Amino acid sequence: MITRNTIGSPVADLRDGPYGSYDKTGSAARPPYGTGSLGIEVADGSQAGSDPREKVDFGNEVDFYGDSVLSLQNVGFRVFQTHENVLAGGPDNLPNIRFEIDPNLTSNSTNYSTLVWVPAAIPSTSENQWSGYIDATQNGYWYLTGAAGGPSGTNCSSSLPHCSWADIKDRLDDGGSSGRPTILSAAVGKGRDSAWVGAVDGLRINRTIYDFEADGVNARRVN
Repeated sequence: MITRNTIGSPVADLRDGPYGSYDKTGSAARPPYGTGSLGIEVADGSQAGSDPREKVDFGNEVDFYGDSVLSLQNVGFRVFQTHENVLAGGPDNLPNIRFEIDPNLTSNSTNYSTLVWVPAAIPSTSENQWSGYIDATQNGYWYLTGAAGGPSGTNCSSSLPHCSWADIKDRLDDGGSSGRPTILSAAVGKGRDSAWVGAVDGLRINRTIYDFEADGVNARRVN
């Protein structure tokens, strides 16, 4: 868990399971790799103050530091979605992939932003079970937080307009005087929005798949 990016008392914990409900069989009924996953739980009303919603990031602040954002070619994961999550926030109430980055834009001097992927809604027939691989370079949309996502930056923000993967990479590649955009950290996260209880497995970043197990994270190389 990335402590400085966590608000409230959410859960992001390596665990066994989960397994699909009683009527699920085959590959959708069990974790896609091994026997475990990354369990995530966030609440939408547990905090005091003006915004009661929780937030959590589970990731790596070391191994991706300094890597090029533009070198990202494959990104995605598999998710265990429930019907209760859909009731809480709609069919697109799902976790995200987040890269903290230094945008190095010519148009904007900010040296910090978070590059966020928001998956598209999962069909109702895929609830209460594991999804197939969701390709973040083809599915859903991306945005940048702060000034880098605004009109003076890439114009890819959390509110409209959103960007496709191809568009946001193109807009980040603007020849900034400090160099090309670089990664600071990589994480799976949820919040601050609707309550969610589920799991993620098989996080893919380029040629590595991260298999979340109760006793640790296994890196699987993709040929």
